[in-house]
Amino acid sequence: MPVLNQFFKHLQFEKRLSVNTLQSYKTDLKQFQQFCVEQGESVDIHEIESSSIRSWIISLMDQGLVSRSVHRKASALRHYFRFCIRNGYCELNPMDSMVLPKMSKPLPVFVEAEAFDNLLDQYPFGSGFPGLQDRLILEVLYGTGIRLMELVNLTDSDFDESAGVIKVMGKGSKHRLVPLTHSIIPMMLEYCILRDEFFGTNTHPRFFLTNKGKKLYPKFVYRLVNKYLSYVTSVKKKSPHVIRHSFATHLLSKGADLNAIKELLGHTNLSATQVYTHTSLEKLKQIHRQAHPRATE
Repeated sequence: MPVLNQFFKHLQFEKRLSVNTLQSYKTDLKQFQQFCVEQGESVDIHEIESSSIRSWIISLMDQGLVSRSVHRKASALRHYFRFCIRNGYCELNPMDSMVLPKMSKPLPVFVEAEAFDNLLDQYPFGSGFPGLQDRLILEVLYGTGIRLMELVNLTDSDFDESAGVIKVMGKGSKHRLVPLTHSIIPMMLEYCILRDEFFGTNTHPRFFLTNKGKKLYPKFVYRLVNKYLSYVTSVKKKSPHVIRHSFATHLLSKGADLNAIKELLGHTNLSATQVYTHTSLEKLKQIHRQAHPRATE
């Protein structure tokens, strides 16, 4: 216990963990100690063996804990042993040989294509600058799948209406060209005229501005997206990234090549894009369960 208390002080005063995170560490480690006591095994830092940890992890899985929670509890134990080795309380880390259950990745949340059709084609945004800007931001996010910060940082020169593309500065300062839908281009030209009438020409460093003529910022876009998606969907998360997920999911469902989607999204490797194949597979499974006469037998 004295060593454990020293570890908690280290987390609180040196690592400056939040109150909630610190409490999670305390709960996880005390649960492990309680398990060892119930199994008649030693809780002495010199005598804890990997077999005891393995039994604890198996018991957590038997209790129905998801793999993410098991990983979090095991991480607390791993940090504890590293602290003990670093400070000379023990020499070996029994967590080094531990194999943890594979952690499943959550499937991307997306909004159905019909919801975007209803929003972008039916909602009365208005013909003034604020309404046009709101609609254009939504059209660009859904029509291109770009990230929030990629949208915020767009400039006038990034739009090439004659070629029908935008140049996007992605992660790692890498540029990529993304096609624009036909509905975006005339809307974009109209927006530029209204924007310059409201705020003047050459006074803004970015393509999109706030309603006060200031540089667009992430929270402005997040609130805008949350507001409009609330009109057409009940999904819990309503963010610009959900629109990006929807863009990729809808392309894949319509037969788009996975490598092409990878390039459009600006992913470095294909593994980041492959998560959308799981989303499509889950959708197929759901349709199969609902439609096949023997699926529920």
